[in-house]
Amino acid sequence: MHVPDGFFTAAVSVSAGVVAAAGVAVCLRGARRELDDRTAPVAGLVAAFVFAVQMLNFPVAGGTSGHLLGGALAAILAGPFTGVLAIAVVLLVQALFFADGGLTALGVNIILMGLVTVLVGWGVFRLVTRVVPGRGGVIAASFAAGLLSVPASALVFTLLFWIGGTAPIDIATVAAAMTGVHVLIGIGEGLITALTVAAVLAVRPDLVYGARELAAPLVLRSADGTSTVTGRAPEPAAGVGSLPFLLGGLGVTLLLAGVVSFFASPHPDGLESVAEEQGFLGQATDHVFGGFALADYGEVGGIPVGVAGIVGVALTLIMAGVIAYAARARGRASSGERV
Repeated sequence: MHVPDGFFTAAVSVSAGVVAAAGVAVCLRGARRELDDRTAPVAGLVAAFVFAVQMLNFPVAGGTSGHLLGGALAAILAGPFTGVLAIAVVLLVQALFFADGGLTALGVNIILMGLVTVLVGWGVFRLVTRVVPGRGGVIAASFAAGLLSVPASALVFTLLFWIGGTAPIDIATVAAAMTGVHVLIGIGEGLITALTVAAVLAVRPDLVYGARELAAPLVLRSADGTSTVTGRAPEPAAGVGSLPFLLGGLGVTLLLAGVVSFFASPHPDGLESVAEEQGFLGQATDHVFGGFALADYGEVGGIPVGVAGIVGVALTLIMAGVIAYAARARGRASSGERV
């Protein structure tokens, strides 16, 4: 769903950039409350994982492919504010280094793939977990969040294009086409989100932001055998057991970007397919960095896609990690000032 340059008028592109910048600024402040010494490195890993999985286009129907958007997954694992930051970093790295998603459309892409998917995904997740409790509810909610976040993003794209696209469209026809293909992509998104959350729950449930309420209560037993429930058990100290998880997660991420990416579907994604079918694909303009060696994930410069993927993972991990630690440091400083 990476929107290229040329799809939107200057007015919409600038307005979207302002909205996206404001949204990221709000999330920078909100992330201070979500991040701690355990979750800050996880935020960087989540962003790198989303970057890697976005390279893995999967076939859906009629010569069309889809890929993870990642907003729901990032929100569930790292928190909604941190999730938006993670997706924004992924989109920035893709636009600057890989010519994937237009520079003038960066604001639009952050709105569609960051703000909308996180807002819808997190809202659905919280609603389902309140209805279906327990670990099974978290996994079911993860699937529903991923599934519904994708067509929601597609509908917002249609609305924005109707308002300020560079080609006339029949909004009802384009909305139906975008929704139809992105519901199919959403099924894949839901499965990837649920499987990933389930895997992390199995090894480090304390690192799943959306599952923190599942922490077992702390039970104190007195000498006479009576028990007292004092609330949730304390979370592991910073760094306890985190390094093996982080290294394992990084290994999986590098494997996906460096090896599995060779087997990604070559078919156009949902947006590109609908744009071609509806006659506005020709509005796309060349990316200003389209001649760089890493453009199109190494295809322009003759770099193997796996090598380009590993470079992208490294860039995303570093950038997201720096932002997460900076937000955490500001949160500590603010807390200190209030004390």
